[in-house]
Amino acid sequence: MSFSSTVKNELIEFENSRKEDVINFKDCCTHAQQYGLLLFCRGFSVSIINMQTENENIAKMYARTIEQITGQVQPIKRSAAGKYSVNVQGEKRRRKVLEYFGHTGSEITLRLNRANLADECCYSAFLRGVFLACGTITSPSKDYHLEFVATHLNLCKDLIKLIEEMELNSKYVMRKGNHIAYFKDSESIEDVLTHMGAISSSLELMEIKIYKDVRNKVNRKTNFENANLSKTVDAAVMQMRAIELIKKEKGMSYLSDELRELAILRLENPELSLRELGQMLSVPLSRSGVNHRLKKITQMADDLKKSEHEKGE
Repeated sequence: MSFSSTVKNELIEFENSRKEDVINFKDCCTHAQQYGLLLFCRGFSVSIINMQTENENIAKMYARTIEQITGQVQPIKRSAAGKYSVNVQGEKRRRKVLEYFGHTGSEITLRLNRANLADECCYSAFLRGVFLACGTITSPSKDYHLEFVATHLNLCKDLIKLIEEMELNSKYVMRKGNHIAYFKDSESIEDVLTHMGAISSSLELMEIKIYKDVRNKVNRKTNFENANLSKTVDAAVMQMRAIELIKKEKGMSYLSDELRELAILRLENPELSLRELGQMLSVPLSRSGVNHRLKKITQMADDLKKSEHEKGE
């Protein structure tokens, strides 16, 4: 399974679990996600409303949305190539779908109707729907790249503006007649995944990035034998992963002064040994002392993970 498929499956699971959260569930976010899913599929006009996807669960979500709006069950077709498609048959039904989201079908160009985003909480839900409809992400082990592919220029511009309002910075390119909003830096992609609800995928990307960064720095600065190199990289990755998790979830101020100083040094110097890190501290510390503090940081990160998991249950 591709990383892109993994992300989409996680988003579907996130939406299903969100609906089960009676306290925090909001109908407006469901509406926003449905709007993103339909608006950015292959067709959204009086003449054609349809989608194609390789993910059966997305096709089912699309069909359920159309059924909810029109009251008619939508058949899902599967091609010989394994792609699923859903088509809304009949102009009357298509107009009903358009009107449901405040479109007349007579617009000169397809644009985002902000009336479907009742509150700022809906932005993330809308983006989740857009990604399910037209988003892809490259495996972070190969490259950092996430994109949304739109068929209309103004619609793509509206999406980019919305993304900017979410304090995310995307870029634009036209490719093979399509209009694409994309991200190339890992931190922005992590933020996009987090906004949409793909927390596990965001953490996986972060772990892969840390491993790649550490491996590259260690390769450049050391001549250890392969066994020692692997051991150094694995230890540093585990420590940096814990620090990055604490930083992302709680902020560096969550750590005491002595732990924060060491954590910052480790992030800035992933290739250094524990002894070398200890010598760089404002109050020098032995190798065992540094190891003890790093273990405390790792344990704090493990406790945060456990706490988040328990909340999710």
